[in-house]
Amino acid sequence: MTDLLRTALDGGGVRNSHALVVEGLGHGMVAGQYPEGSLLPNDEELAKTFGVSRTVLREAMKTLAAKGMIEPRSRVGTRVKPRRAWNLFDQQVLAWHLDGDVSPDFLAQLFEMRLSFEPFAAGLAAERAGPEALAALYAQCDAMAEAKDERAFALADLEFHRCVHEAAANAFFHTVITLIEAAMLVALRLSSPAADPGSKAGSAQRHRDIADVIAAGKRREAEMAMAAVIEEGWDRISRNPVRSARSST
Repeated sequence: MTDLLRTALDGGGVRNSHALVVEGLGHGMVAGQYPEGSLLPNDEELAKTFGVSRTVLREAMKTLAAKGMIEPRSRVGTRVKPRRAWNLFDQQVLAWHLDGDVSPDFLAQLFEMRLSFEPFAAGLAAERAGPEALAALYAQCDAMAEAKDERAFALADLEFHRCVHEAAANAFFHTVITLIEAAMLVALRLSSPAADPGSKAGSAQRHRDIADVIAAGKRREAEMAMAAVIEEGWDRISRNPVRSARSST
């Protein structure tokens, strides 16, 4: 897994000057403080704002450019690129979108993306999973059922989906794990099934149902079971009126 979910759960923070600038500007662009198409303040002003050297600022700008968020232009300045150019598979960019009031449209698109690839991965797993992969799936089902708190449940849930991707044996699936982490984080903050013992048990069982049809080699049933779990999660979140991703975890 990446660090998106674990960092959010454990309260990881900014650790150095470079990260301070990246976080500050990244959050600002996502929140609209620096709108799409606008020019960022000049280097001198930004260096003063963040209390960093020009060297640190330049490195931070390179990081943001690599995420597709800004475009430096000679004799013009640094312009904020349109959101469609931003790398939403990037861990930090996703985290910035989830840190604050989360747009319902953004959440809907996140779950649409999950539906576009996770059921297919479950279908491949049904065809390719070996004994070790199946044991890992069932171990995470047990971990979800026995989780003592919402954090443990979320991490076991994420690991289950990662194990499905491992069993699918397609390297490209590993590049989209951050999208699943983002969805888990939203679910935990807004409407975690682990908050209610009955819901927790039901969710753990539905994941076990996925493992069962994968173990039985039933591709179509695996696809349908995975889609049902994702749609259930979206239904639970979409019915929750709270949209703040800063809700207590």
